[in-house]
Amino acid sequence: MVRFGTIGTNFITKHMIEAGRHLDNFELKGVYSRTSEKAEEFASEYGASLTFTAIDELVDSEEIDAVYVASPNSFHVKHAISAMSKGKHVLCEKPLASNEQEADQMVTAARENGVVFMEAVKSTLMPGFLRIKENLHKIGEVRRYVGNFCKYSSRYDAYREGTVLNAFNPEFSNGSLMDLGVYGIYPMVVLFGKPEKILANGVKLESGVDGAGSLLAAYPNMEAVIIHSKINHSHSPSEIQGEEGVIIIPNISEPAGVYIRYNDGTTENLDNENDFPPMYYEIEEFIQLIENGEKQSEINSHEASLITSHILEQARKQMGIVYPADK
Repeated sequence: MVRFGTIGTNFITKHMIEAGRHLDNFELKGVYSRTSEKAEEFASEYGASLTFTAIDELVDSEEIDAVYVASPNSFHVKHAISAMSKGKHVLCEKPLASNEQEADQMVTAARENGVVFMEAVKSTLMPGFLRIKENLHKIGEVRRYVGNFCKYSSRYDAYREGTVLNAFNPEFSNGSLMDLGVYGIYPMVVLFGKPEKILANGVKLESGVDGAGSLLAAYPNMEAVIIHSKINHSHSPSEIQGEEGVIIIPNISEPAGVYIRYNDGTTENLDNENDFPPMYYEIEEFIQLIENGEKQSEINSHEASLITSHILEQARKQMGIVYPADK
């Protein structure tokens, strides 16, 4: 049994807990919140026996084996390193950090303390994505990867009315690229590695974050296109275009319904049934690493996270997006 403590009481933490409950070796043990009222309310709702209002208390607890970090992006580095320095395994929400330097500090802390550390990118561990990896050779030489994730944010309504919530606040290292663009970038890195160069452009909002944007990544024999937005929807799928066919991915953030359309017009369904909630598979991977005495995932690896952090930072620089965490 792996006993989890959580940092963050938002909807993503709720989804994580609900997914984790499908695993026999998952236990929600403790909950952190800045206020005792919120911690106790959340713990009562999800059956945690411990509550904390100080990070140090959480990471010092001998009843906690692993910490799930779902605090605002700008706090990831502090919270993750605090936990790892006390020997706790850490599953950290995407994007891993505000910038490449912070990501490197986190990976270094994991190695120095001998703990499991993994970025919680759910998509790359879901059955649909694993089927993409297994069948990529069927479309021949890959010439273009398109990662498209544009989803109008409900918080943008408040922004348009003059209220800047966390999702559009640079203090928390937020914005479209970090929140949604990463869903296209991370799978690209897992499949194709580090690009030779990137070119990024975006719509910069008055608050100082990007509301939307696109990114071109150059590889020796192919190109990648990343499209992201929090201020408009897109209903176009993502694709991997090869010389013999195209892999079509309806939802890059939760790969399902994936299929190949070959040049002769025939199709092949690559979809596996998702028997569990989307976040189940990353939790399963994380717990298996702990149980097997391994330190990092082969898919959501330290290298993949560091490359992704590098791309995110370089793209932000090209768009003129600077966070307080960068200074």
